[in-house]
Amino acid sequence: MRKYKYAIEMGGGFTNIYVKGQGLALKEPTLVAAEPTEEGYKVIALGLDAKRLVGKTKENIEIFTPCVYGEHSNYEYSVVLLKHLLSKVGFKPNEDNVLFLTPCGITAHEKDNILRVCESVNMGYVDLIPAVICSCVGEGRKIDGSNVHMVVNIGGTYTDIAVINMSNIMKGATLSIGGKSIDASIVNYLAYKDELVIGLSTAEILKNDVGSLYENDTLNMEVTGVDLKTKSPKTVVISSYDLLNAIEPFFAEIVRAIDTTINTLPPEVVTDIINNKILVCGGVAKLQGLEHFFKKHLKYPVQISEDTDYITSLGAGKLLSDQPLLESVLKRL
Repeated sequence: MRKYKYAIEMGGGFTNIYVKGQGLALKEPTLVAAEPTEEGYKVIALGLDAKRLVGKTKENIEIFTPCVYGEHSNYEYSVVLLKHLLSKVGFKPNEDNVLFLTPCGITAHEKDNILRVCESVNMGYVDLIPAVICSCVGEGRKIDGSNVHMVVNIGGTYTDIAVINMSNIMKGATLSIGGKSIDASIVNYLAYKDELVIGLSTAEILKNDVGSLYENDTLNMEVTGVDLKTKSPKTVVISSYDLLNAIEPFFAEIVRAIDTTINTLPPEVVTDIINNKILVCGGVAKLQGLEHFFKKHLKYPVQISEDTDYITSLGAGKLLSDQPLLESVLKRL
């Protein structure tokens, strides 16, 4: 069987690159900054450098994620960004083989797009593998037996929900819900509630620092933005309770999708899910009160991963070093 050196998780929020024998070698925002020219758009910053420009550039400069919901809609920019990031970790074009992590609900057309990106980056041989399988492996769960596991991975631009056994996905779905949609909801909610205009980067800070699903959380933060009517500077103290209305609907939708998925499963499978608990991971799984919210609104027990940001990439790293398990997974995909 082929040997793989790299595992790439190109999410809507961040791109992680794991290198066999080295560990997690890189984590950078999946961002491209480009400005229009007479010949088209010119790339001016990538990854972390593009992140530093958010909210601080001329109006005509666009800063965007080239892959959303696992779909590489801005193909050429995905290629440029991946080449840039791989150049930082010693990647050898046309030589090094890669495991490329994907959402579980992508179509055949979306898979072809990913492989086209990988081909343009001059990767050696590429195999696509669902990220949720890697999450399970990273958490130390045994996936190659008959025992069933359920994984909910809440990322930057999408949420994966999957039921796994025998190294394969029995049932899976991808929702267009993630950290970036929550950030946009916070921006819109504060414009409506407080007539305060803030940027997405400020909304992300609010989400991470005072966002909470506890109904009575007392966290708060002073935020300066622009008054919607007067266009003058305005400072408002934002509490966790203020943000709850902007955040909660997204997690209610995830709960509904989990319930819908489980309701289609045989009783024996549901029993395994209950016994093993639903594994919840992804960057948004760090949100305060998430476990409390699931306990209140979901009929099934959950386990929030202790390493929500990196568990998927670390699981892919384990597969790079476990040839028999990797082979069993790839044969069943």
